[in-house]
Amino acid sequence: MKGYKGFNPGLICKGKQYQENTVFEEPEAKIYKKGMHFCENPFDVLDYYDLIRSDGTPNEFAEVEALDEPKTDDKKKFRSRKLKIGVKLGLSGFIKACVDFVLEKTLAEMPSENVISGNSARIGSSGNSARIGSSGDSAQIGSSGNSARIGSSGDSAKIGSSGYCAQIGSSGNSAKIGSSGDYAKIGSSGGYARIGSSGDSAQIGSSGDCAQIGSSGNCARIGSSGDYAKIGSSGNSARIGSSGDSARINCTGEDSVICCAGHGSVVKASVGCWITLAEWKFDDAKQRHVPVCVKTEYVDGEKIKADTPYMLKNGEFVEAKP
Repeated sequence: MKGYKGFNPGLICKGKQYQENTVFEEPEAKIYKKGMHFCENPFDVLDYYDLIRSDGTPNEFAEVEALDEPKTDDKKKFRSRKLKIGVKLGLSGFIKACVDFVLEKTLAEMPSENVISGNSARIGSSGNSARIGSSGDSAQIGSSGNSARIGSSGDSAKIGSSGYCAQIGSSGNSAKIGSSGDYAKIGSSGGYARIGSSGDSAQIGSSGDCAQIGSSGNCARIGSSGDYAKIGSSGNSARIGSSGDSARINCTGEDSVICCAGHGSVVKASVGCWITLAEWKFDDAKQRHVPVCVKTEYVDGEKIKADTPYMLKNGEFVEAKP
């Protein structure tokens, strides 16, 4: 059985050190007590390992394969006595895995009446645990029930969900996704995605360029690996991580952490937030940009002003021009 596993940085899970492309054995593994656990659905891994950590950096994820008969108590979290750790996935790779899983399940396994392959499909569902899939362009999908699983692989999809615990995956370009329920998990691998969430504890991942992501709920976890991302968060205790270049992030909620690893990123945040920025310069010998400084500052309202855009220049936080 194949699946996915989450780790702290360094491929560490509950104090145990793992390695890529290595088989591990633990005969005494028990559900919820010791290691060797994994999930078939990569979205489910986010129930145990947040997309973004409290310091603004992403957790790590890997493909795994159980080499015995895995056991489970809830068909969500599995344990194996012999588990092969495969390739470590970066943020974009894990987002793609989430999207691909939802698409595969909704398009290949759901009843035919819930799967639409033509363009401009209009699909609506009000029941709980709905499974909805569309492979055509310009689909419009709406769900008001809890625990919906929605997948779309076409371009220009419009997806809306108001129920709790929605899982939404989109691989097409120019998707527009909105969720108002708590505990939503949203993944988009296409370019120019527009994603909005108003529920608490949302986890949102985007790997395409030019994404625009907005969240108003508390405790949001937002990760973006594409360039030119624009991210806005108004909820408290948000964790926002961006690895793409030229990100623009505005965080108005309290007690949030923002981490930008890409070149040319600009962040503004409210008092009580922490900001980490990276500075890059072009290396003529290597013919590419290399990092020269990474710095973290606390928004205290004095040294680092609230609601003021900052970038990292010559090793110092400086106000960025509008």
